[in-house]
Amino acid sequence: MNFLEQFTAANRVSTPLVAVRTFDQKSTIDSINNLYSGKKEIPPAILWDAVNGFRSINKPGKDALNKILEKAQVDTQITTSLSEALRVSAMNETEDVFFFMANIHLHWTDAVVIQGIWNLRDVNKANGSMLILMTNQGANLPNELVSDILVLDEPLPTEADLRKIIKDTYEYASIPEPNESVVKLALEALMGLPAFPAEQATAMCLNPKTKELDIKELWARKRQMINQTPGLTVWEGKERLENIGGLAAIKEFMKRLMEGQEPPQAIYFIDEIEKAFAGTGTDTSGVKTELTGSMLSWMQDQEMDGIILIGIPGVGKSDVAKGTGGSYGKPVIKFDLAAMQGSLVGQSGAQLRAAQATGDAISNKKALCIATCNSIGSLPPELRRRFNLGIFFFDAPTKEERQSIWSIYKDKYKINKADKLPHDEGWTGAEIKECCKKAYRLKISLEDAAKYIVPVTQSSAELIENLRRNSSNKYLSATTPGVYKYTEHEEPQEVAANPARRMKS
Repeated sequence: MNFLEQFTAANRVSTPLVAVRTFDQKSTIDSINNLYSGKKEIPPAILWDAVNGFRSINKPGKDALNKILEKAQVDTQITTSLSEALRVSAMNETEDVFFFMANIHLHWTDAVVIQGIWNLRDVNKANGSMLILMTNQGANLPNELVSDILVLDEPLPTEADLRKIIKDTYEYASIPEPNESVVKLALEALMGLPAFPAEQATAMCLNPKTKELDIKELWARKRQMINQTPGLTVWEGKERLENIGGLAAIKEFMKRLMEGQEPPQAIYFIDEIEKAFAGTGTDTSGVKTELTGSMLSWMQDQEMDGIILIGIPGVGKSDVAKGTGGSYGKPVIKFDLAAMQGSLVGQSGAQLRAAQATGDAISNKKALCIATCNSIGSLPPELRRRFNLGIFFFDAPTKEERQSIWSIYKDKYKINKADKLPHDEGWTGAEIKECCKKAYRLKISLEDAAKYIVPVTQSSAELIENLRRNSSNKYLSATTPGVYKYTEHEEPQEVAANPARRMKS
């Protein structure tokens, strides 16, 4: 059953207390009221909010509210206090009244409010009325009310819902319906938005003069709205897989994945995942452990594909994640778990669940989760298992890979092709980029710019050697097909120039 069918069933059996988790409370209230419009008996509907207190939202609701206020001998002003509003609503004698409570999750940690809600259970059951607690997605009930309240989730609009929004917007503007190709592009841009923002974005991006829908602007508005979700950011960079030097094995794997059967519709990107989940099982607040459990359940329930990219800093792990989305026109959504953690009790979990629901809608539950990592040892084993497509190890680029990386960044920073390359053994792609950038900005040669570069394989030689040895024969290679094997591959003069790379016998 969909949300409205579930609500109708709950109302039919006189469920007294219902919590509705939704992305758009106003649209949800309107949808419920529209269920009964035109019928012989329309349920009285009354809305409470912290500014206005009680107010009626249909004609039967006005009559019912007047009777309640008369019996309680109060006016609406006093009902701005939620505890008073709950006390007054308990005096209702009209049957089948809908009492909507807006943003109730901001108030239900108060013991008086919890008691007031609980008191209405038997009162409403007797007269068939319903207290409808409107909350945001991901909100959890107070423990004291879990057994008394039915929780219903209204998901984000489906493809059919969005098609109707697009059709209605064109019709309202007196513009002929668009062809299917335009509709599909619009659907991709609108998936993941609540109904009201989707409707507003479509209307603002539809040009009545040209009769065209600006898809690019539609995506821009979608990114703005998604970025307002705590912990979510839509990446707007221009990375492409084809613009990444080297890393042939992982690029080929991503190409086959995105061009194969049932390709992902969105990329979830978690940068430095080991830091995001540090403290799981040991934090005294339990917040990090809760977030980890929620992520584990979510990835398993959605049967989500996942890949971990581990290796030396600066070798292109993040670029692969972002470039995959860029090359195939799929949104790359950065999941920042630290930004989802709130100061209020239960806020962190609620914000993570809201982010997950948004991601599910955007990807139509067909997402690829790509996590980068510099040290995998601290990750819980159960989390590593969720990344079912494998763990790829990124070593420093080979001599041939460095040549291609130099070519890319020399072109980008307009470096003279005749400019001699510096000694670059052990350099990462990030260091090659920085050398070209310095040469461009400081108006110096690449060899002079190299004097301002200290490669990470030199500054953190021991840590990197340990990472290589610990990864050998355990993870897939990002450069060559098959398992990564750590072997000494430098020429003698290169080893002499970089003794930290010499294997100990």
